[in-house]
Amino acid sequence: MEELLARIRALIRRAKGHASAEIACGGLVLDTRTGRVTVDGEPVELTAFEYRVLSYLMHRKGQVVSRTELTEHVYAQDFDRDSNTIEVFVGRLRRKLGVDVIKTVRGLGYRADDP
Repeated sequence: MEELLARIRALIRRAKGHASAEIACGGLVLDTRTGRVTVDGEPVELTAFEYRVLSYLMHRKGQVVSRTELTEHVYAQDFDRDSNTIEVFVGRLRRKLGVDVIKTVRGLGYRADDP
């Protein structure tokens, strides 16, 4: 089952133009195969939820992702959608990454862009 999931993920990456397992946004690199995140070559430790938020944003680089869409991706369906946890995770990511990769699009959501 794990191999099947890995093959499906690889097909999806290639279909979206991500032939490599690494997604880069300026000096930030996310390796989807190993789950590692580096900024200018230095490793960054992220929690599982922080990684999921960052991964989702980087896979949709340049696109605005709403808070609701992020919540649906990160949590189970029975999660309280009025919570501000997405804002907390984005704030933590901004502090840990130290780069201006995640931008807030006022009234719409967040966007990962090259700084």
